[in-house]
Amino acid sequence: MPMTRQAIPEHIKQAADAAIQDFNTRVIGDPEQFFTVRYRGKYLYLDRREYGPAHPRCRLTYTGSDDHWEFAIYKYSDACYDPTAWFFPGAQYVDGTVAGAVHAAVEAYPSIPLPTSAEVAPSSDAVASVSVCLNF
Repeated sequence: MPMTRQAIPEHIKQAADAAIQDFNTRVIGDPEQFFTVRYRGKYLYLDRREYGPAHPRCRLTYTGSDDHWEFAIYKYSDACYDPTAWFFPGAQYVDGTVAGAVHAAVEAYPSIPLPTSAEVAPSSDAVASVSVCLNF
C-alpha cells in the first residue's frame, strides 16, 4: 500500500511561521540574518539567510501533531537531509517542536562565513569518495 502524503494544515503552518518569526526577532535580531521556511507536502524546510541567499539547515516532517515533528539535519558533506544523524551540536534541543528545531539548527550551524567555491574545490590529487544519504 503506498504511503499517503499528509499536507500540513494552514493553522499549523501559521503557528510554525510565528515561532520562527519570534526566534528571528527575539534571538537573532538582525534583519540581514534570519530563518526562512519553505513548505512542500508534509515537509517544512528551515533555511537560514545570512547577508545573502538562504542555506538549508534542517527539514521537519509533519506527523499530525504540532509538537511531534520528525527532524532531519541538513548534511553539507552529503548535500542531503539525514533523519538518522543525531551526533551534532544542538541535537539535545530536538524535542519535536519547531522552536526546538530552530534552536538545534543555530547550534549545528553557527553564524560563520561560508567558504568560497575556490576554497572547497578538491585538489587535483584528491581521492574521490562516495557517500549515501537516506531521504525518507
